[in-house]
Amino acid sequence: MSFSAFSKEFTANMYTSVENQFITKYLPWADGDAVRAYLYGLYLCGCKDEFDAESAAKLLKISYPRLVEIFGFWEECGLIHILSREPLLLEYLPVSAAIGKPKPIKAEKYAEFNRELLRKLQKAGKDFKPFEMQKILSFLENEQMEQQAFLLVVEYCMKKDGEKFSFPHVMNKAKKLVSEQKFTYEQVEKELSHFNLHERELSEIFSLLGIFRKPQEGDFELFDKWLEGGMEYGAVAECAKFLKKGSLETLDLLVGELREKNVVSAGDAREYLLGRAELTKTVFAVGRRLGVKVQSPRAFVGEYAEKWSERGYDRESLLLVAGVCFKLRYGFAEMDALLDGLYRGGTVDRESVKNYCAARDKQFRLLQSIQAACGVINKTESALDMIATWQSWNFGERMILEAARRAAGASAPLPYMNKLLSEWKRMGIFSAEAIPERQSVSDSDSKKSAFKSEAAIAADKRTDREHHFALLRQRALSRAEAARRTADKSEEFRLADGEVKKGEIELARAEVFEKDAAGAVREKLENAKRRRKDALSALGLTEADLQPRYECPKCSDTGYLPDGRLCDCYRDEN
Repeated sequence: MSFSAFSKEFTANMYTSVENQFITKYLPWADGDAVRAYLYGLYLCGCKDEFDAESAAKLLKISYPRLVEIFGFWEECGLIHILSREPLLLEYLPVSAAIGKPKPIKAEKYAEFNRELLRKLQKAGKDFKPFEMQKILSFLENEQMEQQAFLLVVEYCMKKDGEKFSFPHVMNKAKKLVSEQKFTYEQVEKELSHFNLHERELSEIFSLLGIFRKPQEGDFELFDKWLEGGMEYGAVAECAKFLKKGSLETLDLLVGELREKNVVSAGDAREYLLGRAELTKTVFAVGRRLGVKVQSPRAFVGEYAEKWSERGYDRESLLLVAGVCFKLRYGFAEMDALLDGLYRGGTVDRESVKNYCAARDKQFRLLQSIQAACGVINKTESALDMIATWQSWNFGERMILEAARRAAGASAPLPYMNKLLSEWKRMGIFSAEAIPERQSVSDSDSKKSAFKSEAAIAADKRTDREHHFALLRQRALSRAEAARRTADKSEEFRLADGEVKKGEIELARAEVFEKDAAGAVREKLENAKRRRKDALSALGLTEADLQPRYECPKCSDTGYLPDGRLCDCYRDEN
């Protein structure tokens, strides 16, 4: 025995703990004497005083044989273990571990319930097997659900399931309600009437989507998610009208898209979806013009078309630009980059875009003439920009083609032409007749002559210089492209990279139109950037690896500083 003990005064102020499972599972159906005896015996477990069973029976005003009978009942339930019946000695067991005999079910207690349940089953042309009926009675005996509440569950399942009505669904629904602490008829009726309330609305959604079945419980839960997320029913219906056919999962994706953009009312949803339909048409039209097959327009709408529309580009302008991109063999990403450049330069309205595309068409035709004069040249935007630069130097088509004829046979015709024309510009020569050469341009042996004009020598040096920097730039670009290809193989990177691009667009829009939401958008964007960085790190890459690493940071391997002066990173050995 311990050398210390609680005083009687201290013990009187202590507490006796009763497991919740005893209260919820056993107390409701046990009679009063059984509950009093169980609780008093539990209390005595914590007392140090000697107290025998007969004294307890006398105190509880229960006969001793009745007390023994009561504890025999609790032993059958697995709540206690009787060590001795004479004298009565017992030990209490955890309620959570109770695995004793189920309590006997009194048939008369469920007579009216059985009659009503059978009546409902016969009306529906269904029946439950005897062992299923036994399970229902055991459920009612061991749980707190009222009999009328359970019958309400049966009626609900019959109405919702129709021909698919089954015993497992009834039991699963009843158990779910019990787990949600819904036991009484009023509680169950309120819960199930919620589904009935939205049955008409959900049926209308089904009709709009071309779904020919009755709404089921999972459908109502999905519908509740939309409404609890702030969506109005009208907005959900507009989404279903927009889709015309499909599944609830497809509708859920579209509703989620509108919810992310805080489009929750029917009017706003209608306006947004009309705009989305126009953007979808634009994506398909641009895809056809580019020669790109678009299977799922949603990604193209979110990543490209929305941004183009917000910047003020209409469909006609986009199709004109797509025509130029088709000649350059560009896809959506390259067209997006081209439009970024046009936007920064202020080429946005239809007239300015039309002028840009018309100028590009002329440059394409001139490029074809250059190809005929000096050989195959790739159709690239940089080649067109070079032609535009020559034209800005006041060189006409005749002089440009003269340079092309002189560049015939050169390893890099365009750089050779560029240096020739820049030298002629420096010397103020803008006509073929003014070129100070000692040999005729038409002389087939001109390239074999030991004599070279000052312009030709200067052009050769500039060609060498251009070739040097072209190699450096190509090397840097190749490294970056290789890193990008490696990164694109990772699904985590692709998803995060797409979210970053989308987030940057959303942030720009929020900072102008929804400043209150800008903080949340910015945080979402930063999270996406962190995920992209982590994805790259897993591949052994960094953000910097995706960008060209030039040998000379001053001129970015172009040979020219931002102010137009020659960079000192190149030394002519001659």
